[in-house]
Amino acid sequence: MQHAELLIDGHFVGGPCDQATSKQVIRNPYDGGIVGTAAEGGLDELRGCLNAAHDAFQSWRFSDPATRQKLLTTIAASIRERRSELVDLLVEEVGKPIVWARGEVDRMALTFEFAADELDTWNRQEIDLHKDPRGKDYRAWVQRFPVGPVLGIVPYNWPFNLAAHKIAPALAVGNTIILKPSPLAPISTLTLARLIHECGCPPGVVNAWNGPSQVIEKVSHDPRCRMVSFTGSPAVGWKVKQDLPPNKKVTLELGGNGMVAILPGADMDWATARSVAGGYGYAGQVCIAVQHVLAHDSIYDEVKSQLIRKTNECKWGDPKDESTVCGPMISTDAAERVQDWVAEAVSAGATIIAGGGREGNIMKPILLEGVPDSVRLANEEVFGPVLTLEKAKSTQEAFARINRSQFGIHAGIFTNEESTIQQAFATLEVGGVVINDYPTLRFDNLPYGGVKQSGFGREGVRFAMEEMTELKSLTIKQR
Repeated sequence: MQHAELLIDGHFVGGPCDQATSKQVIRNPYDGGIVGTAAEGGLDELRGCLNAAHDAFQSWRFSDPATRQKLLTTIAASIRERRSELVDLLVEEVGKPIVWARGEVDRMALTFEFAADELDTWNRQEIDLHKDPRGKDYRAWVQRFPVGPVLGIVPYNWPFNLAAHKIAPALAVGNTIILKPSPLAPISTLTLARLIHECGCPPGVVNAWNGPSQVIEKVSHDPRCRMVSFTGSPAVGWKVKQDLPPNKKVTLELGGNGMVAILPGADMDWATARSVAGGYGYAGQVCIAVQHVLAHDSIYDEVKSQLIRKTNECKWGDPKDESTVCGPMISTDAAERVQDWVAEAVSAGATIIAGGGREGNIMKPILLEGVPDSVRLANEEVFGPVLTLEKAKSTQEAFARINRSQFGIHAGIFTNEESTIQQAFATLEVGGVVINDYPTLRFDNLPYGGVKQSGFGREGVRFAMEEMTELKSLTIKQR
């Protein structure tokens, strides 16, 4: 059984024998067994994190880029050395199927490496002033400078790599950070904080606190906390931004209801296989999971036939099984919510055409047709292993359906027509367009984020580094 502690100014707080600190018990969402415990702090501990981050920033901001680069590469190497241990923790704590868990840990190592690589070109840039006659005797440079302590709020579904997407850019540019893990997956994120500390991270540069969410406001509003980086639900994320002072830097990575359009000429076997993988993988608990499949009228029947077969064949069950695609939902409440949404859609006229059913926290993959626009499943993020199938009479109708959504992170378009690819890129109201693969695809060094209700700002290592810095110019008159 594992125990995870808070990290405050280089000290671990809330050990297993520390009776002054509350402990949170974490259970495996698949079988209910106890995974371990995590220390829970209060306002005093959280303020201790902010004090430490603020004090450490005064020196870390001036640290040599080579020092930061070495730390980031050391962290990546340590993650790879401990890969098996970290994978097992993901499987146990969040029920992530083991193949997905390996993918997350491998990507986490890459995220730290990408940040280290960016420092090779992250420097002052000279601006040419010669075209302006006033610039004859002047030289000018621009450079980005760290903003200061960052509060990083991490969700349960990717407790390692989404934490890394806050930590690695912050460390690279000279910021310090306070991590707030999800109460559903604190052990993983706190374990990552310990790993970083053991790699030689200076005290106070990375701090980690687990505790009641309502306490966070006391620190997020403090002027010493210069930025909030939040990943989670739209309902919580937009309220966080609304409640913060207007001059506080914020990035929000929120929800989506990912859509796929399968168009004539596409490889239908590949398109349907990827739609199933993107919709049911990790029980659909991914903000860029596939939720809606739009099939062109001329190929609709074939797409439907293949989706039915592949939904019924999709392996669900024990996340430790190498063949499992769809594991458990994170909690009973989450499973019941998805079940309710499906029931609402069916009562309004939708038809279940493949899959369905529930065992404990496992929602078996389910494919529906004829979902009316009036129900939640058509408009909101289900965050579960559910696909809906819709007919589109034309490419334009499919693209219009995608743009009607209140969300917009990624869209997947299966087509071999160059003109359609360019049309999708130019007109779809999303943060990223993926051609001939599912919208669940994310490369960690590309910009990542959404439009509309899906978010504010961008992650993706270099782009997060830009969000976490302020641009400043230097102009010198030559004498």
